[in-house]
Amino acid sequence: MSQASEARPPFPPFTRETAIQKVRMAEDGWNSRDPQRVSLAYTVDTIWRNRHEFPQGREQVVQFLTRKWERELDYRLIKELWAFDGNRIAVRFAYESHDAAGNWFRSYGNENWEFDEHGLMHRRYASINDLPIKESERKYHWPLGRRPDDHPGLSELGL
Repeated sequence: MSQASEARPPFPPFTRETAIQKVRMAEDGWNSRDPQRVSLAYTVDTIWRNRHEFPQGREQVVQFLTRKWERELDYRLIKELWAFDGNRIAVRFAYESHDAAGNWFRSYGNENWEFDEHGLMHRRYASINDLPIKESERKYHWPLGRRPDDHPGLSELGL
């Protein structure tokens, strides 16, 4: 299947509206916790930097995400547009998850994205910091999956 047949609108160059749409689509995909589904938003030869790992290509992305969601349990994510220009989008995000021992974390980060003409992400550079939190400090309580439309975003939550 060619990348043209895998087109994923909206396409660059992005407007504020289409950049926000792209960010929400990415958030929804990651909240599915389905590595195969998420990988389809990226080019076949995608290049990532995520903490200390540097996956390249969809197969490595699927492997990376599979490991991630085996460790980061009850994962819930919110992304927010930071900036955009042409075929690039910058986001800030925060997600909550816990490990197998029940220790909760809120992970904060920034991502820089670059898209091809088919709306697939070719480059993803992420910087992430983890903050241990008590379960009582959690802010994300929606059922696993897509964040409800009426749930506050990062700015509304003061994050």
